[in-house]
Amino acid sequence: MGPDEIAEVLGRPISRELLARDLTRLAYVAKDGTPRCVPIGFTWNGSEVVMCTSTNAPKLHALRVNPMVALTIDTEVHPPKMLLIRGRVELDEVDGIPDEYLQMNGSYQMTPEQRVEWEAGVRSLYDAMVRIVVTPTWAKLIDFETTLPSAVEELVRRKAERR
Repeated sequence: MGPDEIAEVLGRPISRELLARDLTRLAYVAKDGTPRCVPIGFTWNGSEVVMCTSTNAPKLHALRVNPMVALTIDTEVHPPKMLLIRGRVELDEVDGIPDEYLQMNGSYQMTPEQRVEWEAGVRSLYDAMVRIVVTPTWAKLIDFETTLPSAVEELVRRKAERR
């Protein structure tokens, strides 16, 4: 997929809604060679998906060995809306708490007092964090209205050809 095609998919209104959510599922290959898929907070900066994790997270070793990942951002309603992204990870260790980590937790339902307490706890726990930055190399939006999974699209096409 070319950059223009990726930008077109990610620029669609439903994609923008999904990219404004707080949680994605990160799929990668673990160091033992088996697949992993973990929920993780994220933020979209307009060109990259940014996730943050502790400097001792087991996924970091795996991502250094094989930086190719897949992300799924979806809804819990019918029909579901899903944004699928593939890309390559870049890891960036930073001192303190990255701004993105604080942003990606912005829509959780917390009172202002809870937010202050949560942020103080985070700042006291982490001396450093690792930014997991994914630049999309492929993207697909499935909304079951204008787009379908490719296998379903094929079934629809076959059925139409039989008529």
